[in-house]
Amino acid sequence: RLAILLVALAAMPSTLLPSRIQAAQGEEKESGHFLREEFEDLSRWSRLVFPKIKRHSRYEAVVFEGKTVVKASSSASASGLILKEVFNVYEFPRLRWRWRAESVYKKGDARIKEGDDYPIRLYVTFKYDPSRAGLWQRMKYAAAKGIYGAYPPDSSLNYIWANRPHKRRILKSPYTDRAALIILEQGPEKTGTWIEEEVNILDDYRAAFGKDPPIEASLAIMNDSDNTGEASVSYIDFIEIRAQGR
Repeated sequence: RLAILLVALAAMPSTLLPSRIQAAQGEEKESGHFLREEFEDLSRWSRLVFPKIKRHSRYEAVVFEGKTVVKASSSASASGLILKEVFNVYEFPRLRWRWRAESVYKKGDARIKEGDDYPIRLYVTFKYDPSRAGLWQRMKYAAAKGIYGAYPPDSSLNYIWANRPHKRRILKSPYTDRAALIILEQGPEKTGTWIEEEVNILDDYRAAFGKDPPIEASLAIMNDSDNTGEASVSYIDFIEIRAQGR
């Protein structure tokens, strides 16, 4: 599932943007923002489903508590939303959003594949650059491109609402060491309330992987419960991708 998501993110071309989105994007960049998404609709996003998973999570732009939000509902299901645009993480390293989870998954555990479900998460995936890769990595990525039709990303950060407490803020994904799990909230204590988060993508990448990230990145959101078989509803109020110091 993770591999399919990452390949889909890597293959997403910015040329798919409708003209009105491109115009809005230009205005945002002038103000120091790459993105200010308030979810009046989902036109900037594409849906992602997984071939082997029949039950899909549901994403809707709705009015909740007087504001437009994206509502993410999962019930023994998995699918995601992918932003149709890519961005330069050195130009726009700040990621800020507000989210709310109504519950966590009792069987969820970030350390194991069987527990790798979260009521809400944001993915930042980084574009693979063959010029920075060694021979063995170039061979592996060339083989993957032959199978999927696009290079998998170099790596990813997953900002998660963990289901239970963990001792460390950063964990490796149980599926691959190319994906880091960044724990921002954990457990049920803050469920049912809005929490605002702000992170520096560059700092988190360096902390997780010990080096600088590739230049280009993509973004996705997901509520998944196919491993645990449970159900949860979550919301995101807004997402900002912006320059440092703005």
